[in-house]
Amino acid sequence: MVDIGGKPVTRRTAAAEGFVRASAELLAAIREDRVAKGSVLQVARLAGIQAAKRTDELIPLCHSLPLDAVNVELSLTDDGVAISAEASTSYKTGVEMEALTAASVAALTVIDMGKAIDPAMTIQRIQLVRKTGGKRGAWARPSVEGGDEA
Repeated sequence: MVDIGGKPVTRRTAAAEGFVRASAELLAAIREDRVAKGSVLQVARLAGIQAAKRTDELIPLCHSLPLDAVNVELSLTDDGVAISAEASTSYKTGVEMEALTAASVAALTVIDMGKAIDPAMTIQRIQLVRKTGGKRGAWARPSVEGGDEA
């Protein structure tokens, strides 16, 4: 583990996103709340939040962080489920891994809940979108002209 003992406490935030490409049949079932395991978007949201809180247990060498907030949002698009996750803390190290873990586990939860209807789903574009705080300061992913290709 990296020694963060001498680093100052600063306000840190991170945002990540992901996408689950899914069939029209599954998207209709989610929209109409017909998925046998329950409300896909709500369960995936809670799974993402819970995962962010346990990132240090999942990824070797991650520090345990006192998270101030975690927000996970999922929305249906024409071809899948868009996921955004944000995490924040006032601590000595960043929350990028927590935001990425939240987005990843939310995506995995969509897969788990919908696999009986659409076993061909794919997870795409798990990526850090922006971060603030720390020695390097703010960073944001440059936007791609015309949108991000899946």
